[in-house]
Amino acid sequence: MNETQQGDRPSRRRRTVAGALVGVMSVLLGLGAVAAVGNTYALRLEDVSIPLDGGHLDGVLAWPESVDGPVGVVVFVHGDGAVDATSDGFYQPIWESLAEAGYASLSWSKPGVGGSSGDWLDQSLTDRATEVEAAMDWVAVQPGIDADRIGLWGASQAGWVVPAVAAERDVAFAILVSPAISWLRQGRYNLRAELDEESATADERATALAVSDDTRRLLDEGADHARYLSETLDPDPMDEARWGFVSRNHLADATSDLSAMGAAQVPTLLLLAEDDLNVDVDETEAVYRDLLGTSLEVHRFPDARHTLARTAVEDHTVWGTLVAVLAPREVFAPGYLDVQRDFLR
Repeated sequence: MNETQQGDRPSRRRRTVAGALVGVMSVLLGLGAVAAVGNTYALRLEDVSIPLDGGHLDGVLAWPESVDGPVGVVVFVHGDGAVDATSDGFYQPIWESLAEAGYASLSWSKPGVGGSSGDWLDQSLTDRATEVEAAMDWVAVQPGIDADRIGLWGASQAGWVVPAVAAERDVAFAILVSPAISWLRQGRYNLRAELDEESATADERATALAVSDDTRRLLDEGADHARYLSETLDPDPMDEARWGFVSRNHLADATSDLSAMGAAQVPTLLLLAEDDLNVDVDETEAVYRDLLGTSLEVHRFPDARHTLARTAVEDHTVWGTLVAVLAPREVFAPGYLDVQRDFLR
């Protein structure tokens, strides 16, 4: 919760400038060629439309380039925010790794994003789980899909959605990336971690924690947005849509659904980042191990942030942009893509 040309013969100087421009253009063209290669994936992408509540979700079904018989499918469940079907291209290296294991991937733009109808900020986490189940039902009857091998992939906020779905119906497996257990504890952990990262002063820490405590009070008391605006200590308050979303979902806790997953022995891959500022990965791992037991496989990645992007990539805008454009597979922590492929194999 958290909680932008002169005469026929140029002078020597002009020849030098022209030569430099040619050199720059050559470098740019070379980088463009590298980017084209780096952003080419062994996938066949199919645009799809998934019916939902009288509307639809615009999605992508990413097939392995070579398909021999029906394939399993990994249904992607986004984290927080206005995420499109590819997460701005972030998912494609992951899809490619899953395709290497013989699986297709299904993802869609959140309601109100791209061409999808609705508004994701109007949803509860239960609504999000219902949406995932509708997508599972839709993909199960698509030609070329093995309906007995439908699993879930979820990141961050999906840590409350994926277990809720897996607790209610059969799923072949679950892959969870940086999930939390409790919404409120996650929000407080994130606040403290960011204050530490910024080397906040004692006064800055006290002010930030007071704002957080006051926001919790208003949530506990069920304050509407007008009251929230009139009473909040936050200098940058949430807008009405975000306040509504947080009000509906702030009591989320994955414990009971994880217990149901454990009882059902759902094979689960848990992927955590050592440099995560959003989620207390020690708490997450301990709870998952306790509730899922032998059905759980855990991998923790050093020098990685919440998204499992390498810390050096995520923390430096220019460098991160270059890596994302020229070599997007290298955005992620070493081994992250391989672990998911091998889990499905």
